[in-house]
Amino acid sequence: MKICIDNRKSASGFLLVAGLLLTSCETTKKVAYFQDISSEQQSELANTARFTEPVIQPDDILSISIFTIDPTTNMVVNQAASQAISTVTGTTVALGATPPTSGFLVDKNGEIDLSVVGKVKVVGLTTYQARDLIKEKAAVVYTHPNVQVRFANFKVTILGEVARPASYVIPNEKVSVLDALGLAGDLTIFGKRENVTIIRDSGGKKEFARLNLNSKEIFNSPYYYLKQNDVLYVEPNKGKAASLNQARTQTYAIIGTALSVLIVLFTRL
Repeated sequence: MKICIDNRKSASGFLLVAGLLLTSCETTKKVAYFQDISSEQQSELANTARFTEPVIQPDDILSISIFTIDPTTNMVVNQAASQAISTVTGTTVALGATPPTSGFLVDKNGEIDLSVVGKVKVVGLTTYQARDLIKEKAAVVYTHPNVQVRFANFKVTILGEVARPASYVIPNEKVSVLDALGLAGDLTIFGKRENVTIIRDSGGKKEFARLNLNSKEIFNSPYYYLKQNDVLYVEPNKGKAASLNQARTQTYAIIGTALSVLIVLFTRL
C-alpha cells in the first residue's frame, strides 16, 4: 500500500513539473515578436505596406510658419499663427502632461484664415500640397516667402496592456504601429501580441483591424502605418485576467491548502 502511494505522489509531482514547463514554453512563444523570421539567416520582405500621406480634414489643426526676408514681418505672421487657436489635444508623455496645441483650425468649409494672406482652402490636400498653395498666395504679399506646414494635432491613442497608455501627439506624419507602441513603452507581459486591434475613422464610419505582432506579415498590412486619430488597443491575455481575479486566486489557495492537508493525512494512514 505504501509503495502505491509513493508512486502516486511521484506521478503527481511529475505532472506538476511538466505542466509548469509547458506553460513556460507557451508563454515564451506568445511573447516574442516576428517569430517567423529565421534567426540563422538573413531574410527580407519583397512587398511591404505602402505609406500614404494623410490629407487635411475639417477640425485639423495646422502649424504654419511663413518666413520672409524681413525679420519684422516674420515675427508678425508667426505670432498670429501661435495665437490662432489653443486647445488641449491629449497626453504626450507618461506623466500625463496635456500641453496646449497652437495653430490654425481648419473650419467646416475646409479653410484656414491666415493674416494678410486671407482664407485658403486646404481640405483634401497633403501638407506638402498645402505648403505650395500657401506659398503661392503669400508670394503676392511677401518677397520670396518660405512656408512650412505640418499637422499640430496628429494624434494616436494607445490603450490596454502597454506600459504608458495615453493619447500621443506625434510631430511627424509617418508613424507605424511599432513606433506608436514604442512611445507607449511597449506591451506589458500580459498583452496579446497576436491580437492588437486598430480602430480607425473612415468616412464617418469605424474600421476595425487586427494585427499579429508575432508575424512578419504585419509589415504587409495596410494598417501598419497609422493615420490621425487612430486608436490601438492591446487585449489582455488570460494571465492578466487571472491576476486581477482576487476571489478566484483566494479560492484556489484555499483548495490547494485543503488538498495538501488531505494528502498529508492520507499518506499517514
